[in-house]
Amino acid sequence: MTLQVVAVEEGLSQISRALRDAGYEVTKLKPEELKKARAIVVSGIDTDVLQFQDVTTEAPVISAEGRTAEEVVEEVKRRIR
Repeated sequence: MTLQVVAVEEGLSQISRALRDAGYEVTKLKPEELKKARAIVVSGIDTDVLQFQDVTTEAPVISAEGRTAEEVVEEVKRRIR
């Protein structure tokens, strides 16, 4: 079975670790990685963290702001079934 890919913003190491422990492949938040990501986790939605105007993705963007790593993992599971 192929692992589902989740792109995670730099600096969210606890969330990256929790996602790996839950069986996801974690990649950096880069344009070339976004093409294969099933979900994107960012520190907060209030800034343009993607900063890639020419990148389009249908992957849900999930804010980690105010959430535990476990809560983020549960949200990822719920959003990419």
